Amino acid sequence: MARQSVCDMEFSKVYRALIQKAERKGRTKEEVDELAEWLCGYSPEQIDEAFDSDLTYGMFFQNAPAYNPQADLIKGKICGIQVETIEDPLMKKIRQFDKLVDELAKGKPMEKIKR
Repeated sequence: MARQSVCDMEFSKVYRALIQKAERKGRTKEEVDELAEWLCGYSPEQIDEAFDSDLTYGMFFQNAPAYNPQADLIKGKICGIQVETIEDPLMKKIRQFDKLVDELAKGKPMEKIKR
C-alpha cells in the first residue's frame, strides 16, 4: 500500500492531530489557531471553515491569505529534517507549521514561538 503524502491528507485530520498533540501538553486549540493565523494569515473563522470542508492540508498552505515573511526565521529539526533546508516550498511551509506546534507543545512561550 502506497503512503499518502501529508499534502493530500484531509486538513481536518492533520489539524486535529496537531491540536491533540498540543492539548496533551496542556496547550489549547486556540493557541494552535493563533499560530495558523500568524503563519498563514487565516482568520479564526477561515480556519473553522477549512476544518469543516474537504480541503487538503496542502491546499490549506497553498491558499494561505498572507504567509508571514518572518517564517524564514523558523529553524530547527522536525521529524529529523532541518526545516530551513527543505527545498520544496509547500513542504517547507507544512514543516514550518509543524515546528511551531512542536515548540508550543514543548511549553515555549507564544511570544518566542512567533519570533
